Amino acid sequence: MIQKPNIVFILADDLGWCDLAADGSRFHESPNIDRIAKEGMRFTQGYAASQVCSPSRASILTGKYPPRHGITDYIGALSGEAWRKLGRFNKLLPAEYEHGLREDEITFAEVLRRAGYHTFFAGKWHCGEEGAYPENFGFEINKGGWKVGSPAGGYFAPWVNPSLPPGPAGESLPIRLGKETSQFIAEHKDQPFFAYLSFYSVHGPLQTSQARWEKFRQKATMHDAPEKRFIFDRTLPVRQIQDCPIYAGMIEAMDEAVGIVLDQLDELGLAENTLVCFTSDNGGVSSGDSYASSMLPLRGGKGRQWEGGIREPFYVRMPGKIKEGTLCDVPVSGIDFYPTFMDFAGLPVPSEQIIDGQSILPLLMGEKKTELLERDLFWHYPHYGNQGGDPSSTIRNGDWKLIHYYEDDRDELYNLRSDPGETNDVVAFNKEMATTLRQRLDTWLTEAEAKIPSHDPQYDPTSESDYLHNREHELMPALEVQHAQYLDAKWQPDEDWWGSQITID
Repeated sequence: MIQKPNIVFILADDLGWCDLAADGSRFHESPNIDRIAKEGMRFTQGYAASQVCSPSRASILTGKYPPRHGITDYIGALSGEAWRKLGRFNKLLPAEYEHGLREDEITFAEVLRRAGYHTFFAGKWHCGEEGAYPENFGFEINKGGWKVGSPAGGYFAPWVNPSLPPGPAGESLPIRLGKETSQFIAEHKDQPFFAYLSFYSVHGPLQTSQARWEKFRQKATMHDAPEKRFIFDRTLPVRQIQDCPIYAGMIEAMDEAVGIVLDQLDELGLAENTLVCFTSDNGGVSSGDSYASSMLPLRGGKGRQWEGGIREPFYVRMPGKIKEGTLCDVPVSGIDFYPTFMDFAGLPVPSEQIIDGQSILPLLMGEKKTELLERDLFWHYPHYGNQGGDPSSTIRNGDWKLIHYYEDDRDELYNLRSDPGETNDVVAFNKEMATTLRQRLDTWLTEAEAKIPSHDPQYDPTSESDYLHNREHELMPALEVQHAQYLDAKWQPDEDWWGSQITID
């Protein structure tokens, strides 16, 4: 193993497991990101630590599950009694949560920097206000990371970002981030470096260029659309097909930016000594927000407790070290990157930092590791998601996945091998397994000091029922019309950029 390899970590925002060609999308195009999968290892069961962004991002940086660092919802979400302001009439009041990384958290960037690495961050941060920015947690250079979770001003200059002044009018934000990362690599090619490219893409608003929109509009019309683009699943409509040309254009722009970085590594002769990782922070947006993609055959999407909300693209490449074109079906998580980076750099995990993740270096080297094969994975989301998710906690062990719901103290049990779409709750037929997993989940929640939502004494079931009825019978038709418009050659947006903000909720 070469000492002090370079590390490039690429994180997409709201990109789902089914959104890339490498994982089966037949509509979106991602040749550069697919290169990482083809030239390295693709994990078929890679997970985010949460179904929403801020908790997942904080878990990547710290190696901890969300209850340990305290950020259990996206920063800015309402909690406690303030939740009532949204008028959703829910049974529970979401738990309180931390609104930024705590000062005593030791990120992998801090450890690497102390070991002589030059550290760089570009793009979305969303892990706290000023004072809890990338430069406060080990990154020497910060290009674009601040408090916001979506790109203020949009994806084309002039955007609004105090850490990344916009270039000429119309400049593409993802391309700019790719160029900034490429420049950092060139300037530090003779020294060990860690570059964290954290895209705002493909988070809403939906925006792309006219050329990209036209390309994917024509591609979409070549395929038959289902009779209904959306179905209603419990609390919100859920998209059933990938045919949004604006969203496809956004993926293509991000992919082009990734290509800029990969090409730079090749041109400088750094590819063989650089670990490149690619993943996303949560599932694709199939409901709520922009309703932009479909995670089928997985159920749900961003913000939801099912596989579509937490399973991610998960690719790792290092030519000559990681065998090209390999697949791994061992479940892994975003919490595993921290100890893996330490292993690759030959550094110990700091003893004062609790790390829930485990190094996946043995898997990358083609070895089997019993601890990784047999461990439990956990999720805790004591909130209501904007995308229809329920306050819940989840455990996965082997092929089994148990979801505990806080509204009614109910459990669901799925066998992911036989039922990856989580359509058949088998808790009634596997009571011993359900009891075992629930006990292990409860033990973990206690040990992690997880905060639990509370019942709202003002809960009105009639108001909640009326609210959900309106969502189904008013929102569904509106979405069908709106998304069909994106495929209409006569459709024209009102703004200078070619796209649309979707604000229906």
